[in-house]
Amino acid sequence: MDGYSGDVDSDSTKQQERHYYLLSELQTLVKDLPSSFQQRLSYNTLSDLALALIDGTVYEIVQGLLDIQHLTEKNLYNQRQKLHCEHQGLKQDLVRKHKDALLSCKSHNLALLKSNQQAELEALEIRVREEQRMMDKKIVAEIDQKVIDQQNTLEKAGVPGFYITTNPQVNICTCLLTVYYYHKC
Repeated sequence: MDGYSGDVDSDSTKQQERHYYLLSELQTLVKDLPSSFQQRLSYNTLSDLALALIDGTVYEIVQGLLDIQHLTEKNLYNQRQKLHCEHQGLKQDLVRKHKDALLSCKSHNLALLKSNQQAELEALEIRVREEQRMMDKKIVAEIDQKVIDQQNTLEKAGVPGFYITTNPQVNICTCLLTVYYYHKC
């Protein structure tokens, strides 16, 4: 029976040492934050966060969230690039069409043709800007949704300081945990 009790005490001591180590690391990271953020991270919050980090589950959750985030970012980047390439193709096709039209144009129609071509080019540029703006709005909305999903996942996992918010100033634990994760890796 004494051997069993010794194992429990040893595990408890190791867990306590790990907790103090993680707490110390978090406190070191907090010192590098602006004072307005430091004030929001009390000793108790940091201690609770260190306790949540002890068994490694949070690291696995964060790694999974980071993997999803990276895939999402890559997908959104590829969508943006595809749209950009489509726009480049449209512009090249229009320039080619305009050159062909200029070659076959009678001199008395040249001024009208150039005016029409300028209007066509401006219309295309407006269309391109609008489509890019819409794509960028879509990208921001998807990234914002990923942040909410991450906050929700970490809140449900019981990680202290996490809850769904769209205010980046409020959820400082997100930044701290991410920085600590990258620091550890």
